[in-house]
This record gives sequence, structure tokens and C-alpha cells, in this order.
Amino acid sequence: MNQTVTREEYKAMVGTEIGVSDWFEITQERIDQFADCTEDWQYIHVDPEKAAQTPFGGTIAHGFLTMSMLSAMVSQMPTIDGVVMGVNYGMNKMRFVSPVPVGSRIRGRFVLGKVEDIRPGEIESTLNVTVEIEGRDKPALVAEWLGRRYFGEQA
Repeated sequence: MNQTVTREEYKAMVGTEIGVSDWFEITQERIDQFADCTEDWQYIHVDPEKAAQTPFGGTIAHGFLTMSMLSAMVSQMPTIDGVVMGVNYGMNKMRFVSPVPVGSRIRGRFVLGKVEDIRPGEIESTLNVTVEIEGRDKPALVAEWLGRRYFGEQA
């Protein structure tokens, strides 16, 4: 799935779906590790008994955990020949549409929205991403994600 394309081929993909990632399971262990890393131990994430009494019926993933999984998901999308470094540049829009219950599987669906030349050797891409929850109609997350890619040679 992780094909390499030229810069011109990548730009020609604007407006198309460039890929769908593998599924990633959201286990309680993953949620707990994220809570420890971020010091966000809200009970809806880490206390299964207390969370069972909420409308969620159990623990749910942190929204930021779902967002953080985008890094693993996008690594399965096409790469651009000659890129030596890529960085996150931010989000234009992001919404946590639905909670992700523990035990769920999520995946990313990526549409290339825009590619802009920033300066020689640097481009910015806008990915329209949807994080789907297996077996659910509503996604977990929708976002416009900005990334910068740097090339080894000057364009």
C-alpha cells in the first residue's frame, strides 16, 4: 500500500482518495498508556467500572489519542520520492464526531485536498482525513491536516 510517487504524480492526486490505513485496535492498555503519557486520567478513559455508569457504557479513547493515531495511519499512504523530512504543520479544522469505545478498531481514510509550493524544496499538503470506527456509521474524527515535506534537492 505504501507506494512511492514523484512530486508531479502526488500533485496530480489532489481531489482523490490517496488511501485507507489498516485497522488499529484501541485497547484499554493503549488508553492507559496515553493517559499516563499526557497525565489525563479522566475516569471516562481509565476507570471501566465508573465509565460503565455513563452514557458511553464503558471507557472511551481520548480524542487526542485518536488524533495521535493519525501518525501511524498516514505512514501507510504514498510517499513522495526525494522527501528527506516531513513535519506536522497543524490542523485547519478538526472535530471529534463520535467517541471510540475500548475494544474498537479505527482506521484513517485520506483525501489529498491541496498541495502548495512553499519555497524551493518545500511543499505543504492538506489532507482531508476521516477516522472511521469499524461497524459504526459516524466517524470518530474528521480533520483538515496540514503537513510540510522537505526535499533533498532544491526544486
